[in-house]
Amino acid sequence: MYLKDKLNNYKDKKIIIYVDMDGVIADYDVGLPLKYDQKRPLITSITKLEEVNKLDNIELHILSITRMNSGIEEKNIWLDKYASFFKKENRHIISREQNNYKKSSLLKLEFLNSINIDDNIIVLIDDDPEILDIIKDNNPKIVLFKDTVLVD
Repeated sequence: MYLKDKLNNYKDKKIIIYVDMDGVIADYDVGLPLKYDQKRPLITSITKLEEVNKLDNIELHILSITRMNSGIEEKNIWLDKYASFFKKENRHIISREQNNYKKSSLLKLEFLNSINIDDNIIVLIDDDPEILDIIKDNNPKIVLFKDTVLVD
């Protein structure tokens, strides 16, 4: 698998992977933006992440933004149903409503900048080019992968 091959470059270090939900493990549904329980799971990506999660040096997290506060519970219910291997304490679902509707890219950047990296490798898997560009330009220590890293 491509992702496992890439992570093998850091096999002597702890790797903490933050995975976006929308468009990465859950399909977009333009007509139902607030009905998270009705989002189709992207089984191939979920299966590959579950496999990566079994590696000794990997710690897997969710890093997702929701428009409304209610989305936090909806996304957790969805994860419990389709990707329960993401531990509850490793789910970081940030509400734009609680943060004055700040852009998702800035919320993710602030979150990732707040992490104490130590000697770990921090990875972000996301599908949004704007988010990837903001992180790349403002935190070069984060290893970035487009969601297509899960498709091979």
